Amino acid sequence: MSFQSRSIGEAWELGVRALALLHRETAGSVGLMKTAKTILVVEDETDLRELIGFNLEREGYQCRKAADGDEALAEISKSVPHLVILDRMLPATSGDEVLLRLRRDARTAAIPVLMLTAKAEESDELVGFAMGADDYVRKPFSMKALVARVGALLRRPQNGGSDSGRGAMSSGPVTLDAERHSVGVEGTAIALTATEFRLLKALMSAGGRLRSREQLIDAALGPNVAVVDRTIDVHIAALRKKLGPAASWVQTVRGAGYIWRTPDQGGE
Repeated sequence: MSFQSRSIGEAWELGVRALALLHRETAGSVGLMKTAKTILVVEDETDLRELIGFNLEREGYQCRKAADGDEALAEISKSVPHLVILDRMLPATSGDEVLLRLRRDARTAAIPVLMLTAKAEESDELVGFAMGADDYVRKPFSMKALVARVGALLRRPQNGGSDSGRGAMSSGPVTLDAERHSVGVEGTAIALTATEFRLLKALMSAGGRLRSREQLIDAALGPNVAVVDRTIDVHIAALRKKLGPAASWVQTVRGAGYIWRTPDQGGE
């Protein structure tokens, strides 16, 4: 690590500790608003965990906290939160394993998960999205930006889209019901993450029209989200895997994007 990067990291850590101390001194006198939105913060660094919780509570969210993966799973089993902020590198059960378990359980498959990590390579980010993360924030980060991204995640419609196109739609072997957040392939229910659900809905509701990666990013992740195009490719790969026999309905148009159409109509 270079001297400059080490200095930035040390300064960020000192700032975290100072603000956490301020939180502990003032939390008792701060009137926190009650809200239906509950966030579970899973972070093994005590000061950072407290600081994140303080900033979210100041915005009106209710925060629960966990110091490791096992504690996080226990908290979620007691009551499913509206969103999880999840550190990847945790003692005992890792953040990656927690995320995979959430996505395998129908009760928690659609919970928005924001991964928080010091792993800064693009490949690490793509792995996080491939496991089912809805957003990915690298340390060190701006607390204001983190709170904004939490708000953006919670504002995303959890039924897979906007007010238009509510209800059920069918195409080929797939049936999608936006109101029930359910998807069936040849009559068998499959579990999708919230992002995968929005992605499938955007493709199916396009009426056979091509959707570019940029359009799919807006539909599945929200406008003004800074991600690389490959992020959508990773989500598409995960969606195809879950669609099983219907995977070939999601077709790639080289250099342009993706389209939902019958398998005998071309594509890659």
